[in-house]
Amino acid sequence: MEKAILTCALTGVLTNPKQHPVPVTPAQMAAEARDAFNAGASIMHVHVRMQEEGMGHMPSWDPEVMASVVDAIRDACPGVIINLTTGVVGKDISGPLACIRRVKPEIAACNAGSLNYLKIKENGEWAWPPMVFDNPVAKVQQFLDVMAECGTHPEFECFDVGIVRAVGMFIKNGMLKPEMGRPEYNLVMGVASGMPCDADLLALLPQWMAPNSVWQATLIGRAEIWPVHQKTADLGGMLRTGLEDTFYLPDGAKAKGNGELITALAGCARNAGRAIASPAEARELLGLATS
Repeated sequence: MEKAILTCALTGVLTNPKQHPVPVTPAQMAAEARDAFNAGASIMHVHVRMQEEGMGHMPSWDPEVMASVVDAIRDACPGVIINLTTGVVGKDISGPLACIRRVKPEIAACNAGSLNYLKIKENGEWAWPPMVFDNPVAKVQQFLDVMAECGTHPEFECFDVGIVRAVGMFIKNGMLKPEMGRPEYNLVMGVASGMPCDADLLALLPQWMAPNSVWQATLIGRAEIWPVHQKTADLGGMLRTGLEDTFYLPDGAKAKGNGELITALAGCARNAGRAIASPAEARELLGLATS
């Protein structure tokens, strides 16, 4: 099997840094990235937060904030690959597009389909007002056009089985240009209204992917995600974790930072008999530009 590419999702969208050990400032992001890099992560998936006092739990689409964070990570981790988030609700995608153009990441997330984004409490009440994470084809195309302009490789985020199948239609339609690298699927499992974090389901999904594609799994949850990480490694998928996705190690203990989570993830790869890809090897596997 191919070497395992490890991605670290450094921080989340709305997680409160007063409650959880998520990095916010460029220095904090760089320090967490360095720990993950030393543990084997070649790719850093980057969200950024508002930098004003007391606002670190809120996302920012300021391209200068994005640049300051990405520059700090690149300085701390020579050769690292940046994977930029792009997910926004609604038609206005000017913020993520400005960030892509500003930092020209090697990879950017491309949410490949819409999802009723829901969570229910034990008493039957909604955890938050029901919302639609809207990603119609026209919106996907807008992102792909700017990624092509900036030399950025799209990582197709798939929250459900139908979205996995839709990516094949995007490819057949010519929306993914050959120079943008191999088709890459990110199977997002564990969102309450999306695909469950289930090893049996995971094993079925590669058959619905385009030929010569590469895939990884983003698993959201607690200690129960780790057997599915191991299944991902066993099946030849690439591996991702970090404080965006979980706070918990395989033994159920709470992680102190991203480095511990990536160390555990690297263990899954090695248990499957797979070596860890270096940044240069990850670039080659994904078909990224090497310059």
